[in-house]
Amino acid sequence: MVNIAVVYKSRYGTTKQYAEWIAKALDATLLEASAVKPSQLASFDIVIYGGGLYAGGIDGVGLVTKNPCKALVVFTVGLANPNTTDYSDILDKNFTQELRSKVKVFHLRGGIDYMKLGFVHKGMMSIMRKSILKKDEQEITAEDSEFLETYDSTVNYIDKNSIEPILAYVRSL
Repeated sequence: MVNIAVVYKSRYGTTKQYAEWIAKALDATLLEASAVKPSQLASFDIVIYGGGLYAGGIDGVGLVTKNPCKALVVFTVGLANPNTTDYSDILDKNFTQELRSKVKVFHLRGGIDYMKLGFVHKGMMSIMRKSILKKDEQEITAEDSEFLETYDSTVNYIDKNSIEPILAYVRSL
């Protein structure tokens, strides 16, 4: 029997929801990242790590990139549409070339409630909005337009079906 841990860091709840669904579907141990001792990771055959995307970083991913895991799967959660987003820069920023060749990464879509954002994240979103508004009209992407349309509101793109590729991949290991 394969011993699987689903470790997550969630600030606003969407990453936690995905982690809970994945852990339940795989009969895995569910662990909040702040409660994990790095030495624990080596005791699992597979570690699945989930973290939100913030300013090009995967929240808390250092826990699994700096500590050995027998097999590592990572899922990110962000507002962008994974079907149309290029994550190359994010992957390069968060994983060494060697680790990137060993880890399987999936991207899931989360949500946002501006009323629940902390001061720093509200500021980051405001800066992002201002930078989009400064662009020439022909430079504004579909993703930029969607961001502007949903700015300062509540949106939820979370979809339980989107974990299916993760489950299939892990079950194939």
